[in-house]
Formats: sequence, structure tokens, C-alpha cells
Amino acid sequence: MGFCDHCEGQRFDRAQVLRALRAARKELGKSKRADAALAAAIKAVRELEIPHLETEDEQQGDWVH
Repeated sequence: MGFCDHCEGQRFDRAQVLRALRAARKELGKSKRADAALAAAIKAVRELEIPHLETEDEQQGDWVH
């Protein structure tokens, strides 16, 4: 069982965004306002519901969406 191409791509994109936000948060360090803003952005990205896009020819084998 694996992830379909769409879901795998979304997982990869989300992971890249989260890594970039965490790196920016670490670089800014002591600024409480920046830390709070980046923490809110990280939380928002983690909670995104990304809809699955399915085409008729995707129904091959078991997929996790």
C-alpha cells in the first residue's frame, strides 16, 4: 500500500513548508513577535486539510489518501 501521486506530492510540499518555517523561526531566535507569528503559521500549515484529487484511472491497488 502506498500514497497516490497527488497525496505524496502534498505531503512533500507540506514538509518543505514546515521545514522552512521552523528554520526561519530558529534564525529569528529571540524576537517574541516573530516567534509567535511563525508558531501560528506552523500550526496553520499542520492543520491544513488538503483535498484528495482522484482521476478514474487512479484506482489500481490499495492507496492511502
